[in-house]
Amino acid sequence: MRLPRNCLHRLLVACVVTACGAALAQDNAGLTREQAYARAAALEALGRQIFNDASLSASGTLACATCHDPHNAFAPNNGLAVQPGGKDGEQTGFRAAPSLKYLQAVPQFTEHYYESDDEGDASIDNGPTGGLTWDGRADRGNDQARIPLLAPFEMANPDEQSVALKLAAAPYAGDIKTLFGADVFADPHKAFDAATKALSVYEQSPAEFYPYSSKYDFYLAGRARLTNQEARGLRLFNDEDKGNCGNCHRSARADDGSAPQFSDFGMIAVGVPRNRALAVNSDPNLFDLGLCGPLRTDLKSHDNYCGLFRTPSLRNVALRKTFFHNGAIKSLRDAVAFYATRDTDPGRWYPRRADGTVAKFDDLPQRYWGNINNEPPFDRKPGDKPALTDREIDDIVAFLKTLTDGYRPDAP
Repeated sequence: MRLPRNCLHRLLVACVVTACGAALAQDNAGLTREQAYARAAALEALGRQIFNDASLSASGTLACATCHDPHNAFAPNNGLAVQPGGKDGEQTGFRAAPSLKYLQAVPQFTEHYYESDDEGDASIDNGPTGGLTWDGRADRGNDQARIPLLAPFEMANPDEQSVALKLAAAPYAGDIKTLFGADVFADPHKAFDAATKALSVYEQSPAEFYPYSSKYDFYLAGRARLTNQEARGLRLFNDEDKGNCGNCHRSARADDGSAPQFSDFGMIAVGVPRNRALAVNSDPNLFDLGLCGPLRTDLKSHDNYCGLFRTPSLRNVALRKTFFHNGAIKSLRDAVAFYATRDTDPGRWYPRRADGTVAKFDDLPQRYWGNINNEPPFDRKPGDKPALTDREIDDIVAFLKTLTDGYRPDAP
């Protein structure tokens, strides 16, 4: 399933002139094909170095790779709900660090998304969709890369100049000059922009960020067989009366033959329980409302967007140790069980008030509860039979484990 190396270079060059932004396309103007290949490879190599450089953080201990471990699908390799950062390396923010894999297919954020003719009914408005973050506020790789560099609870640099000074002292400073000009460090913004461009190119590397090398990919290619349990899990995953997972996490190839992304990239509210282990949640009046704030500010007046977060891809989901935007759920099985029993057994997931009643949807003010998804399996009430039995939950989990990259069809 891995692409030949010459194909990888072609895709990387395509990234440089398209997905990674018009600015990079302008950088390549006038280059021969061979020069463009060489520049793309050099940008990828530079981006990899920056990605792994902890000296770029205020604490000197936090690199991009710290929270996005290349050996763990570019996601955290620990069970912390939110990764620590900040000037002292001990500050925490609002949200779980997502995987950086398979972002190449995420569309730019729009409030009104219409699917293309070959993938669905183009007349249907699917609502807010896309963007590279939980709240969709960054569309391009270099815009996304600047967020952790400057966030006070992540790498905590006060401004672009601070980052530029660290880049100028880095062992790869000469590479930055070669690619972006000998005077690049004379302008802090230009130096900062160079770093984020290099990061965006690296994060579009097909071999590392979207290899499509899971057992399920080999199954779709006819080179692997699912076990009986995995096959049952796939059926339940797609069954509209059972898991109905495929409604948002699509498992079939697109009509153009491209591999499934296991996300429709839409924004959805599922009523995840409040994670009281997060320091920010010690304030009972503070809520992470996703699309309408507090980290995203341009849509804060859109009450119908409050509580909505982008649907992540389920590829490599079995490698995660916490789930959902706030890391409130601690196992993959519990994440599936939450969908099945959120409404039939809410006391399993939400705290009880002093009078013994269940404080359902405790991480979203009641005035926004109308935004919470009620499609199957969220179409039941306490006492109803859950959409999935314990065995069926296990079957779906077994299927989800086939989405982990690195499968070897020739292994014993």
